[in-house]
Amino acid sequence: MKALGRHILVEFYDCNPSLLNEADFIEKVMNEAADMAGATIVTSNFHHFSPHGVSGVVIIAESHLTIHTWPEYGYAAVDLFTCGETVDPWIAFEHLKKTLECSHYSAMELKRGQLGIVNQELKEYHHKPVTA
Repeated sequence: MKALGRHILVEFYDCNPSLLNEADFIEKVMNEAADMAGATIVTSNFHHFSPHGVSGVVIIAESHLTIHTWPEYGYAAVDLFTCGETVDPWIAFEHLKKTLECSHYSAMELKRGQLGIVNQELKEYHHKPVTA
């Protein structure tokens, strides 16, 4: 099935709580995940909540990677949304699974923008906008 993008919804359980509370570490591994997956990083922004938890996004030319952590539960919710055929979000998933030291997870892939529905007459599609 041809689609504009792949969206992996991930739940990481029993992660290392101290890692989940380190905004600099989370930003580093999220950017690494995007790079390893073959994405073009545009920018990233991460925030540490008081007393704990991190939320952040890596904007990529091919869409985005986001994370929200709950260190007190050892849990992280992650979205890996990539467009086109040159980026593999499962590579990002594997990197995050390893570096967050999670013991189990749930992951589901959705196809976004199914081309047969989006535009019946589309002969070619472009997923990567020109960045300034």
